This record gives sequence, structure tokens and C-alpha cells, in this order.
Amino acid sequence: MEDFNQIKNKVILHSDVNNFFASVECMNNPDLKNKPVAVTGNPLKRTGIILAKNEIAKKLGVSTGQTIGEAKALCPDLICLPPHYDLYEEISTQLISLYLQYTNLVEPLGLDECWLDVTGCEKYLKKTGVQIADEIRQKVKKQFNLTVSVGVSFSKIFAKLGSDLKKPDFTTEINYESFKALTYDLPLNSIVGIGKRLNKKFQSIGIKKILDFVNLDDTFIQHVMGIVGINLKKDLLAQRFVPVLDYYKLPPPKSIGNGTTAIYDIMKREDLKKILYFLCQKISARLINHKVYANNISLTIKNKNLKTFHKSIKINPTNEINALVSFAIDIADKIWDYRQPIRAIRIKTSSFTSSNFKQLSIFDENKNDYSEILNLINKKYGNIEIASNNQKFINKSSHPQE
Repeated sequence: MEDFNQIKNKVILHSDVNNFFASVECMNNPDLKNKPVAVTGNPLKRTGIILAKNEIAKKLGVSTGQTIGEAKALCPDLICLPPHYDLYEEISTQLISLYLQYTNLVEPLGLDECWLDVTGCEKYLKKTGVQIADEIRQKVKKQFNLTVSVGVSFSKIFAKLGSDLKKPDFTTEINYESFKALTYDLPLNSIVGIGKRLNKKFQSIGIKKILDFVNLDDTFIQHVMGIVGINLKKDLLAQRFVPVLDYYKLPPPKSIGNGTTAIYDIMKREDLKKILYFLCQKISARLINHKVYANNISLTIKNKNLKTFHKSIKINPTNEINALVSFAIDIADKIWDYRQPIRAIRIKTSSFTSSNFKQLSIFDENKNDYSEILNLINKKYGNIEIASNNQKFINKSSHPQE
């Protein structure tokens, strides 16, 4: 068990951008101010669901996961926009730069959330944790025209719970002296780690609140959730401290992938290869940014009847576009007969190393791969896609995945 003094004296913030995707779209287009806005898939591209919505749309009943038709029935004036993931990633990076002005202990949780450990910074800044949180909220509002909700607490789990309690644009403190009184009566699924499936399972046996969970026997929690559940109980009892990671020492992700739903059914190998190039270009850029090489690649293909075909292979370590495309098309040739229309494609790389140890050869077909140069150009001048003149099949609202 951790030293209680160490735990209770920590000052950890959790900053969460309110309605991130939709808010960035509104920030980028002032004409959308005071209008209901949702970021959605495109029905013509067969991905017609609500991915995110702004506060106005939310108040009118629009929710994530609804079909566009369902949302429009509740809110006929809803403005539906395609996602722009490159823009979201750019804003996310800028927000992190702002957080790093306060501490190097900044740990992202997705694109729109971050933990910050500002323990000790209060003395240097002559501000309390709440005052630092309020200052961050004001800076984000001024610099980005976005709002954030910030939780202030002694641990990561209660800081995140604090940022969820009051939205939008609030600072909520859950301190060590009052965390039980403030949180134990909340629904169990208020905390990170309890999803819909687990919540339903616990509710079926009468475990509805956080208090009910922490009163459970460890043996039962172990049976249902394993060590993850035991650690969750310790976190909720303030018996375990999980540090905020140093942003400059963050480990690379366990996997990096990308996928898309095709606008039209794919039947030809050459058309599939164009899409694979488009996806691998984005994956290569992220591998290069993380300074890692993939030792494994997997390809998943879904036909128009939603039947899935999947294969994963070990590869020579690489982060190069051409090599990734070559491996992916080899997998496709093994699992696909090209007589069935392809509806969706996803590529995932994993098993990363920090070096590729490859044997150079004058016969290497990938010796002129320009992945790193292209990535640098994209960073400086915006996205340049070599295959951009062959994108008629590609849904550019493709989803990055780590």
C-alpha cells in the first residue's frame, strides 16, 4: 500500500475538451456559431452515424451513435459535417504544448483528454490546483475558442471523474478529505473502466453505485474483472497511486492502424492497392513520428454482406510506405479471391522495435522509399498524398487507430 501522505498531497488535473470534434469544426467555421452541429459519417459512404455533436445539438437530443436519420428526426436543422482527423490531431498537439508550459508530467488520453501532475508547481506558480485549472480553461478559451472541463484531485481516477461531473467549461475539485462523500453515491459507470457490459452485469446483481463496488469482496471482483478490478477498487479506496507519465518519455503505442469504408465496392486488385497505399501512407507517418518499426502487420477485409476476412503476419521491421503496402497486398492475395466486392479495409501494425536491423541490397525494391521525406513535407506544408489522383474509392473520413 502506498504512503497515504504521498497520495493525499498530490495535485493532479484532468483536462477534457468539451465535444471536441464538433467544437473544433465550430472553431474552424464561425458561421456555425449558435447552430446545432454534428460530426458524422456520410450515408453515401455507408458510415452514416453521429460521431460527435456540439452542446446545442446535445440539448436537442442528439447523441453519439445515432444514425443521421434518427438525429435529424430530433433536430431537423442539424448541420452534419464529415470528420477532419488531421485537424483534430493538430489542435490536440497544440493543446498539449499549452499543458507542457505547466509540467512535463502530461499524459494524453485520446486526442481530447490529458492528465497533468502539477504537484509542486502550485508553490512555484503561487496558485492552487483549482486556480491552475481555471487558468488553463481561460487560456484554452482565449487561444483556441474551445472550452475544457477540468477535474482537480489527488489521483488520476478522481481527477477524470471530476472533469466528467460538470460540463461544459467547469473546474471541479475532488480532494482527499471529501472524495468518498462526493463520489461514492454516483453511478458505478461514472468511473473509467466500467463500460456498458460490465455495468449491466453489476446492475443485474444490485451493484449500482461506486459505494456498492468498493464494498464487494475482493474474491468476487477478481472473478469478474481479474487484477484490473482489484486495482480499480484500490484506486477508489485511495490505496494505490498511479503516476502521470512524463510526456517526453511516453512509451510508443502497442499498435498503429488505419481503416476506411469504400465509397464504391472494390473488385479489382489495382483499386485495392490504391486504398492500401492511402492507408499505409498515414500509418507510415505515425510510425516515423513515434520512431518505431513494425514487426507485424494485419489486414482485415469486410465484404458487402459484412463477412470479415483477416490475416496477420510477421514482417521484417519497417516503417516504409512501399514495404507496408507490399506486405498488405500479399495478405490480400491470400485471403481474398477478388470475386466478392470489398466494402471496408483496415490495416494494423504492431510488435514495434526502435530499430529495423535490415540488410541493405542493391536489389531492394523499396530502396527509393520516400516515407520519411514525405512525412516531413506533410508536417511543414500540410497533407500531400502521392496517390491523391486515385482516391475515387476512398472515404477520406478514415479512422486512425492506435
